[in-house]
Amino acid sequence: MERGLGKGLDALITNTENIDDKQLETIAIKDCRPNPYQPRKYFDDESLSGLKQSIEEHGILQPLVVRQSIKGYEIVVGERRYRAAKLAELETIPAIIQPLTDEQMMELALLENLQREDLTPIEEAKSYEQLIRELDVTQEMLANRLGKSRSHIANLIRLLALPRQVTAKINDGTLSMGHGRALLGLKDKDVQLKLVDRIERESLNVRQVEQIIQELNRNGRKQKPKQEAQDIFLREQETSLKERLGTGVKIHKGKRKGKIEIEFMNEDDLERILAYFDKEKE
Repeated sequence: MERGLGKGLDALITNTENIDDKQLETIAIKDCRPNPYQPRKYFDDESLSGLKQSIEEHGILQPLVVRQSIKGYEIVVGERRYRAAKLAELETIPAIIQPLTDEQMMELALLENLQREDLTPIEEAKSYEQLIRELDVTQEMLANRLGKSRSHIANLIRLLALPRQVTAKINDGTLSMGHGRALLGLKDKDVQLKLVDRIERESLNVRQVEQIIQELNRNGRKQKPKQEAQDIFLREQETSLKERLGTGVKIHKGKRKGKIEIEFMNEDDLERILAYFDKEKE
């Protein structure tokens, strides 16, 4: 797969003015199925209804991009148009058929949504995590490939270390990405959840949450300056590992020995992390 595929997305999400009639195919909706790598999990009913009305009045102005599969076609770009066309009870849709690999399908689905700002922070984070795992790339390599900063990707992936109850609230818009990043400053998940309840109850903004977390952390530790300096060093190393591994990391230092805890979501995620350490040995 060519590096920098993201730069060629416009060639696939084609402007109607540049379409050659020979490129267009008319395919049956019943032969289409959604992209299995679609990062977007929620499609707004009101938005789809508006698009359905537009399609009923003007037709589909921009063709879908699909790839041929054993049983019909898989949608690469244009799932909203596909869903709205089904609601409008169309039998056929205009499409451009492209020969694409699974990796290209995955990357293009993410790029389309990123360009249209259709993803929630959690959907975006999970997409980056999946691309890193499936494409076997580092955060920095992915950032260069997608034209994003590494810190942007790292900060989003860090949100996945939050409890599921918290990521669900970020996903539905109850909490902002800023709230989520602030909550990462609390190590105790029970305390995080209690603070989330308070955020909702008192409608706290991000700055207020940050101040509360600073106070909680201050009250939770009364340490000597030397110990505080050691803790700052350990937290910096935690942050560095989190960004490099794209997952939650905790460093515990005891009197004689310490330990490092690295979180993983599933077996594939564990293999990705182990592969990272194998590369570091080379």
